Amino acid sequence: MNKNSSNIMALTPNTSNKRETVCIFGTGDFGRALGHKLIQSGYPVVFGSRSTQTSSLIPKDAEVLSHAEAAQKAAIIIIAIQRQHYNFLTPLAEILRGKVLVDISNNLKINQYPESNAEYLAQLVPGAKVVKAFNTVSAWALQSGTLDASRQVFVCGDDMEAKQMVIDIVRALGLTPLDQGSLLAAQEIENYPLQLFPMWKFPILLSLGLIAFFFFYCLIRDVIYPYVYENKDYSFFIAISITNRICPILALILLALVYLPGVLAAIIQLYRGTKYRRFPDWLDKWMLCRKQLGLVALAFASLHVLYTLAIPIRSFVRWRISSQTVSQALNNKTEPLDTTNAWLSDSYLALGILGFFLFVLLGITSLPSVSNNVNWREFRFVQSKLGYLTLVLCTAHTMVYGGKWFLSPSSYRWYLPNAYMLSLIIPCTVLVIKFVLIFPCLDKPLTRIRQGWERNPQYSE
Repeated sequence: MNKNSSNIMALTPNTSNKRETVCIFGTGDFGRALGHKLIQSGYPVVFGSRSTQTSSLIPKDAEVLSHAEAAQKAAIIIIAIQRQHYNFLTPLAEILRGKVLVDISNNLKINQYPESNAEYLAQLVPGAKVVKAFNTVSAWALQSGTLDASRQVFVCGDDMEAKQMVIDIVRALGLTPLDQGSLLAAQEIENYPLQLFPMWKFPILLSLGLIAFFFFYCLIRDVIYPYVYENKDYSFFIAISITNRICPILALILLALVYLPGVLAAIIQLYRGTKYRRFPDWLDKWMLCRKQLGLVALAFASLHVLYTLAIPIRSFVRWRISSQTVSQALNNKTEPLDTTNAWLSDSYLALGILGFFLFVLLGITSLPSVSNNVNWREFRFVQSKLGYLTLVLCTAHTMVYGGKWFLSPSSYRWYLPNAYMLSLIIPCTVLVIKFVLIFPCLDKPLTRIRQGWERNPQYSE
């Protein structure tokens, strides 16, 4: 009776300025780092360990006791021990009754066990109030003051009061708690740290595939073809020329792929006459990773800018300019300025600069720190209206750059068109479909559908 009553009193809100004692089972890297952070935040800390001998690794202001003694001193016990060692908690079940047990463990692979570690802990100690937290924060992040790491801490648990106590601790440590609901969410929370760039997998794999395709495509056209037919060695093109051709191509294609699922979704909604039916899974996944596609596209566009700035200092470029200069001097003839080419050159450069500026603006507004400070209408204006304008400018930049070679037979080597021609297929398709969709005969019914109107109301069931 005394034990239960003391535990209940410990769970009541602390009205004084002094923080409640926190117990940590485990003196490993994470347990020590968390204990040090708790002490810095004003929490008395007691460690529960198999060995009660003090160590220089343990924070000097912390007390080290046996598991049973440490558990009796605190209402909140953080289990900084791996799941396979949880069996020692079974003899402590009576002492742990009514206590808040914070499970911070992770597994070695996704869905390693039928149930989450937190649920398993709740089964071992049925009288305790289990909360899942801190598993997404590393010991390094705690030691570095979380300045260079994520501050998000996912929290879930069935007991609202116990979960709130843990959330208060998370906030006191300078971290950001995210309430994920009941303990059923623990499995998902434990799987989260094991996922390797989940939303980036498709954009990265797609980019790698496109890089491989266009690299070999340009290699055949720009290196192998001149070597076979002209006996010229242009293998050095691989370092700058081919790379600087691939980067803008990928930037343009990936940018178009950001907006392609939107127009496909509009076509599907117009065809179905309702917005209350799920899109195909592939389209759902595609739409969820549009931000990542856009950021990868921005990275390739930035590389294109850097490579372009390096062009004047290339040995090949300087040799070609000097050769032309010497040739004109020997022939005593200066080539007149071609104003048409000058206009085309300045136009495609201007379009590229403006397109890249808006590209960077899109990337900046996609950052959480920026997007959280704009309302939905402002965010949609930038990402949609300015996004399509960016696509128009970048497409026009490419078309003005190579438009004069579209119908030139010499630009088709082994009947293969220049790579930039292939890069225009998807952007032009997106822009044409979008242009058709803004016609009133299509835009008005699409707007009505997105506002809830249905052609066949039975689909909403």
